[in-house]
Amino acid sequence: MTTDTATERSPGLRRAVTGPLLFLFILGDVLGAGVYALVGELGAEAGGAIWLPLLVALGMALLTAASYAELVTKYPKAGGSAVFAQRAYKSPLVSFLVGFCMLAAGVTSAAGLSLAFGGDYLSVFLDLPAVPVALVFLALVAALNMRGIQESLRANVVMTAIELSGLVLVVILGAVVLGRGDGDPGRVLELPAETSWAAAILGGALIAFYSFVGFETSANLAEEVTDVRRVYPRALFGALIAAGVVYLLVGLVAPAVVAPEDLAASSGPLLEVVRVAGGVPLEVFSAVALVAVANGALLTMIMASRLTYGMAKEGLLPPVLGRVLPGRRTPWVAIVVTTVVAMVLAATGELVDLASTVVLLLLFVFLSTNVAVLVLRRDRVEHEHFRAWTALPVLAIVTCLVLLTQQEARHWALAGVLLAVGLVLHLVTRRSSRRAVEDAPTR
Repeated sequence: MTTDTATERSPGLRRAVTGPLLFLFILGDVLGAGVYALVGELGAEAGGAIWLPLLVALGMALLTAASYAELVTKYPKAGGSAVFAQRAYKSPLVSFLVGFCMLAAGVTSAAGLSLAFGGDYLSVFLDLPAVPVALVFLALVAALNMRGIQESLRANVVMTAIELSGLVLVVILGAVVLGRGDGDPGRVLELPAETSWAAAILGGALIAFYSFVGFETSANLAEEVTDVRRVYPRALFGALIAAGVVYLLVGLVAPAVVAPEDLAASSGPLLEVVRVAGGVPLEVFSAVALVAVANGALLTMIMASRLTYGMAKEGLLPPVLGRVLPGRRTPWVAIVVTTVVAMVLAATGELVDLASTVVLLLLFVFLSTNVAVLVLRRDRVEHEHFRAWTALPVLAIVTCLVLLTQQEARHWALAGVLLAVGLVLHLVTRRSSRRAVEDAPTR
């Protein structure tokens, strides 16, 4: 039996993701753990006008989301951006590198989140070494991922509700502080000293745009979404807008309650809002932050395993990574491999520079997808699908290029190293496939 025949006869993924589950998946992935530190970084860039770069970044994210909505509903296959690149550019190398960028981003992000889980937030309750906690945490995430997509997303429903409630709590507490006459609402229009509005918006939008990253991972669930052509666009745009509204409210309240310089100096800026408001134990907010971290790691590893599965189905990675559990129909080999890689990264220690470089690579993924949607306009399909206004992917390409110009040289250098590793993996995979064909007995 040939590999292609085996692939065709192997069971596919189970379509168990409904519209509400997909909405909460995207919302949970976009909100993630980053927002709990994001406000401080934005305060350093934009002063009290934190809300403005958040609004600009929301617009940028919606532009690229339109391209994903068109391509996912046009080609509802697991693999996301890598599949789109393969169809658009007809180059296994380009497709592999796009997929590799996504994998590197996802696995490294999960490793960083696992370390964060074992760090300061957990130390409020238990004083344990971060690395062993991170490894156990990743194993538990893998076990939940292995159990099934429906079970994983049900857990996401609970965790998303908790992390969202934490942000809503910040907004409510901020309103209470302002209602009693404390704080300074005028700070929301103040910039850092000697900073222009243009510089504040561009520098802040670069950070804020990263807070919306996560929506692209939903493309890897295309084969598991019920009625994907109708459900996906609604869930995608709805989740992004919902996250944007929450971000904007937090961005207005936080600098009005706490001075921007104090937010910038804190590693837990939203905790400062809770502290000023009083009445809520800090341990409660630390627990919410831990849930947010856990949710981010779960959703990221779901993406990484489904992307690995999709690339294996496309012949970009070894076929063994496309195997699924007969009963659960989850990509168990892909889950094991991506978890092991995340564990190795977590055990190595410092991931800050690598994580920043991976975000740079995500911009290349977005650039590839936005170009692909234009290239594939000439490829007609029989079924109806979402179609973005042509100006949207064009504007999205411009935003990606602008954000790429803001990256630091050291991150470009590290990106080059990562791409070199990806190229080696691609060549090894192709050589193994060619050798298997040559060694196969003729009939």
